[in-house]
Amino acid sequence: MGVDLRYAADGDALRDAIGDAEGLYFWRAKREWLEGAVPAAERLRWIQTASDGVDGVLFPALVASDVVVTNARGVFDDPIAEWVIAAILAFTTGLQTSIVDQTRAGWTDGRRRERVAGQHLLVVGPGPIGRATASRARLLGLTVEAVGRSAREDDVFGIVHGPDALHDGLGRADHVLDALPMTDGTRGLFDRAAFAAMRPTARFYNVGRGGTVDEPALVEALRSGAIGGAALDVFADEPLPPDSPLWSMPNVIVSPHVSGDLPDWEELVVDVFVDNAQRFATGEQLRNRVDTGAGFGVG
Repeated sequence: MGVDLRYAADGDALRDAIGDAEGLYFWRAKREWLEGAVPAAERLRWIQTASDGVDGVLFPALVASDVVVTNARGVFDDPIAEWVIAAILAFTTGLQTSIVDQTRAGWTDGRRRERVAGQHLLVVGPGPIGRATASRARLLGLTVEAVGRSAREDDVFGIVHGPDALHDGLGRADHVLDALPMTDGTRGLFDRAAFAAMRPTARFYNVGRGGTVDEPALVEALRSGAIGGAALDVFADEPLPPDSPLWSMPNVIVSPHVSGDLPDWEELVVDVFVDNAQRFATGEQLRNRVDTGAGFGVG
């Protein structure tokens, strides 16, 4: 069964094209385009995003509708997990310090490095990315625990603790991974109190969404020595503003939201769309459904 494809380059074109469309592929678009066009959609039943996170798609009218949303879950999990492991190793081996020293021709011999084996990783947001990271971390000898939106048993983590256990978990961790989606419940979750609960030697990694972190509180924690360092791939404002103090802090790794971007990532997310378009056209179950009320993928 064939699929009639149309292309909309901006919000005006989308409003013109969406009237009788049954499905929509959200690719490098803006949420306000979609929000402005959906009222003109008379037959829309499905939206596929080109990303794992869906906060750039969801708005109240869409959440309240019967439109099914699917994402690109599975494309980015392993590459992002590898990025997190690389960042952990950069800090524990001292490679991050060596790279900074190299920029000023500084020969800082006599340093001592850490062993990653025996250290403890807390995953906050035990979805596919968190699970892929945990599996790799265990192979390096780290112990792993997780905090999620509810307490439950889990085949990767053993037990996922509920939100009330967050600060206790932060106090046990050498490494804290933020792999959270952006929702009303996660906005600003990593605040001054969260960073105060961490060890002064602990490192913080964010591959979730920048809005889950109170950035001024993070900067304060890094400057004061409340935490030992941070590796960040996502930020509250992107691109990261040139005047952000995060750029120049020697205990911070800044990555421009590319932790999952393999050379062929565009083709991989299009493959997910093509597969789902075929399923949609033939009435089969769609892959990677999103719980629009919760704000993230399910299953």
